[in-house]
Amino acid sequence: MNETMLAVLGFATILIIIALLLKNITVPALAFVGVSAVAATIMIATGTFTISEMGTFISKGVAGTSSTACLFLFSVLFFGIMTDVGLFDKIIDALMKKVGHNVVGVALMTCIIAMIGHLDGGGASTFLITIPAMLPVYKKLHMRPTTLLLICVTAMGVMNLMPWGGPTMRAASVLEMDANALWMELLPMQIVGLVVAVLTAIFWGFVEKKRGAGVDGKLAKELGNVEIETVEEQARDKELARPKLFVFNAILTLVVIICLVFLKVPSYFVFMVGCVLALVVNYPGAKLQNKIIKSHSGPAIMMASTLFAAGVFLGTLEESGVMDHMANVLASLIPASMGGFLPLIIGILSVPLTLAFCTDSYFYGLLPVLIGVGAKFGVQPVQLAVAMVVCRNCATFISPVVPATFLGVGLAGVEIKDHIKASFLWVWGVSIICMIAGLAFGIITF
Repeated sequence: MNETMLAVLGFATILIIIALLLKNITVPALAFVGVSAVAATIMIATGTFTISEMGTFISKGVAGTSSTACLFLFSVLFFGIMTDVGLFDKIIDALMKKVGHNVVGVALMTCIIAMIGHLDGGGASTFLITIPAMLPVYKKLHMRPTTLLLICVTAMGVMNLMPWGGPTMRAASVLEMDANALWMELLPMQIVGLVVAVLTAIFWGFVEKKRGAGVDGKLAKELGNVEIETVEEQARDKELARPKLFVFNAILTLVVIICLVFLKVPSYFVFMVGCVLALVVNYPGAKLQNKIIKSHSGPAIMMASTLFAAGVFLGTLEESGVMDHMANVLASLIPASMGGFLPLIIGILSVPLTLAFCTDSYFYGLLPVLIGVGAKFGVQPVQLAVAMVVCRNCATFISPVVPATFLGVGLAGVEIKDHIKASFLWVWGVSIICMIAGLAFGIITF
């Protein structure tokens, strides 16, 4: 099978998976494994790869997502325990006293927390800091969790432009320049993006308010946007609550978050230790601990299986080099007459392409090819890199080929199809605004 046919197979695989997810035909894990298995079979049948080679690719892909899956398992358990003990109830009450029923204030607070949390450039840690803290407040005010995710990913996409962020460092390495120097080039665009992220929170805060968020439970129920606890659930919550251990649990949670940001150990290990301490102190005894773990196992297993399945997909396409062939085909489709507009073209297309290319394949596969194409038309490599980094970053955390995306939707209790539907057009608009800012400041020229 030649490179073009492999690229076509790659695009077909991705489009079918996205269609299955958006149409809710099957759960993500089955879509990733099923469609990837068909693609792998075609490549084996045509003699492109042997069964052994494909097995190696899949093994590497699953290994790449296993740490995120492990992180999700233990983070869900940890925050589930903190919810059971009643930690978030007191935090919510304190926040409610500050913002009251100010829906816009809650949305703005979400944006600020996400920006601060993403200073380390870690998508997983930002989701873990922001969503468990804000989701109970959203539920109490009857705000949609899809809005929480939209505000988060918009703020995170802009903050991810920092020089120590993955995309900026990858692009800088391809250009063989200092990451800080590349960041200084795109900084004005990032400042515009930060303003847009704040305006995003304010705008969607007003949208939620107009829908009835922040109002009394009766109206919220009429709007169909409130979860009513049963008497049994309320009794269970009271039975598991540990109000006398509030200080311990608050300190433990704070220490876990600090370790996530500053301690150079795997994030999942931090949550493993946190879970051990939380269970031993709050729920001594194997029987009770077993009960707590089982109560949170459903969502954790579902999302972990999705992440492992996504690893199969990434192994099939990325580790096999198919995504590199896809990048070459995309570059070859650009007409010679449009070569000088390459930064503009790739900037506009970056958000849709993010759904198909993971971070490594985008910057290590597509960027070098486009730099070569752009050189024929006098396009400066740094302008291409800036357009790709800034515009692509806006959509990083809505992409189904980015493992952290599944962590975010899992913590928020949102289907990935709903997340993509709610966020895609908005983040695409933010991306284009940032690109227009680049044009206005003379950072991107053609």
